[in-house]
Amino acid sequence: MSNNPFAPLLGQKQAIDLLTQAVRQNRVAPAYLFAGPDGVGRSLAARCFVELLFSSVMDVRLLPSLQNRLRQGNHPDLLWVQPTYQYQGQRFTAAEAVEKKLKRKAPPLIRLEQIREITQFLGRPPLEAPRNVVVLEEAQTMAESAANALLKTLEEPGQATIILITPSSESVLPTLVSRCQRIPFYRLDTKSLTQVLTQTENQEILQHPAVLSLASGSPGSAIASYEQLQTIPPELLQQLITAPQSHRQALELAKRIDKDLDTEAQLWLVDYLQQSYWEKRHQSGIISQLEKARKYLLVYAQPRLVWECTLLSVYQEFNVHN
Repeated sequence: MSNNPFAPLLGQKQAIDLLTQAVRQNRVAPAYLFAGPDGVGRSLAARCFVELLFSSVMDVRLLPSLQNRLRQGNHPDLLWVQPTYQYQGQRFTAAEAVEKKLKRKAPPLIRLEQIREITQFLGRPPLEAPRNVVVLEEAQTMAESAANALLKTLEEPGQATIILITPSSESVLPTLVSRCQRIPFYRLDTKSLTQVLTQTENQEILQHPAVLSLASGSPGSAIASYEQLQTIPPELLQQLITAPQSHRQALELAKRIDKDLDTEAQLWLVDYLQQSYWEKRHQSGIISQLEKARKYLLVYAQPRLVWECTLLSVYQEFNVHN
């Protein structure tokens, strides 16, 4: 087992250098903003950074125990916060909602009650580590009330470091950004992407160029996209990629999409078809129609009607240019 906590993190040299130097020089900031695309290692970097922080004053023989505890999420000085759904008075993370098969009509949020729990957590000194650490995944999902409450905590964090994980600086309140040191994360080059997918035993994804194009340098997105691909019936996908051959087929495909695929799968399908159609045809009209479909699906319009209109438009666009 490597003594370098950042060993698993590939393709993010600048972030690793900034965080490592902060610990070595004993200049760890009270708050950080880990900003960059989904799936490029921001959460992994946060775990690596926490391990480096906590192990900096620890006997090297205790490192395996620390690594296991951090992996299991049971260290008393670490609080990991994720967006949640509210259901019958209880909060559930996205993973818990899927496991319990809960119906989700709105995206998950970081809620005011969760910020209050952070304040309570930081109200006591660290029990084992040199400082308390709080990690907020998808910080951009904070409601305004939650963001304002967090702002007060950031002004006086005490003996603690708070890490906000977000797609960009623009996706959270400027007042929060101003109190954080920004750590940039970037999309991976082809070599690093291949290495990550191979090391995580996802090398079969490398045989799917459309998925790799869709992922655009994000291993996490590539894995999620490939998993979603497995849920789409191959025959249905093939008929959609070749485009409807008649008005009747367009309507039949729309009916089948509505019947067989949930909203998440339909949104992924929009992305996949945009990528596929653009590579084949370079017709901006088709891409625009699919973009409209995404917007309607996101506001919970009737999916079958959305796909009927979209696929009829795709059929017409293909025939106009044939």
